[in-house]
Parts: sequence; C-alpha cells; structure tokens
Amino acid sequence: MNGSRPEPAPAPAPEAGRRGMPAHLRPGLIGLVAAGGALGSAGRYGVELLLPDAAATGGWPLATLTVNLLGAFALGFGLEMLARLGRETPRRRNVRLAGGTGFLGGFTTYSALALEGQQLLSGGAAAVAAGYLLVTLVAGVACCVAGVVLGDRTGVAYLRRARARSMPPAPAGGHG
Repeated sequence: MNGSRPEPAPAPAPEAGRRGMPAHLRPGLIGLVAAGGALGSAGRYGVELLLPDAAATGGWPLATLTVNLLGAFALGFGLEMLARLGRETPRRRNVRLAGGTGFLGGFTTYSALALEGQQLLSGGAAAVAAGYLLVTLVAGVACCVAGVVLGDRTGVAYLRRARARSMPPAPAGGHG
C-alpha cells in the first residue's frame, strides 16, 4: 500500500480456435454460417413460391410475414433448447451458428419487411402498412415467446429422460 494504484487485470482473451484465431474469424465457422444462410435463403424463396403474392391478399405480403413469424418461433425454440442442454460446447456452437445465425438469418428478412412496409405506405395503403408492420412485430414477439416456452418444456423433458436413462436400474424386489 504505497499509494500507487494496482495494475488492472488483463482482459480475457477472445475464444481462440486451434490456430489461435478468434472464433469469428475462423473459416470453418464462417462456412457454417454461410451454408446455413444459403439454405435459409432457399427456404424463404420456396415459401414465396408457395404463398400468394401481396396483390392477391389485399396488400399483405404473406410470404415475408410467414417466414418472419416462423423464424421468430424457431429462434426462440432453438436457443432455449441449446441453453437448457447446458454450457456451450463446440458442437452446440456449430448448431447455433449454422442454424440460428445462418439458416434463420437467411430465412427471415427484415429488409423485405421494411421495403414492403415502405411500398405500402408510398402506394397509399397506410392502414395496410400499419397493420402489417404491427402484426409482424407483435406476432413476432409472441412467436418467439412461444418458441422459448416450448423449448423450455421440451428441454426440461429431454433432460429428465436423459437423466433417467443414465440412472442405474432400481434393485429388484422390495423390502419384505
């Protein structure tokens, strides 16, 4: 205690890969996100082909609404399930990056939501635009919460079954 300040603790090092690279710079992990994103984008395009366009639905872009609500639910469910399984392992990180960041990032689309909202507004359909944007936001939060709740229940049930399988069998017979 000579009046000088103690040296600050060094900052923790970022997660490093086998080659000393931070995780966000590792080509394999970037590839997982890119592959998931490509599949998610293809899935979004498939939904657009299956659902009627906005002209047939009174201005409501059903494909964008559908993918964003499904994506919100899936992200809530998936991340809650991964959290329920315990600490992040390399395998869980890969699932999160490929599925959550990649696939669902490519599947959902904020840019289309914003563009379609702007097009509705500039086309004189302010009420449709407001309804579309409001339903997307409120239903998106509700879908995410529903996914988290289902992920919690599913994860808890999964962990109970896993613990039951790992328990030694009960002794045969009873106490006489």
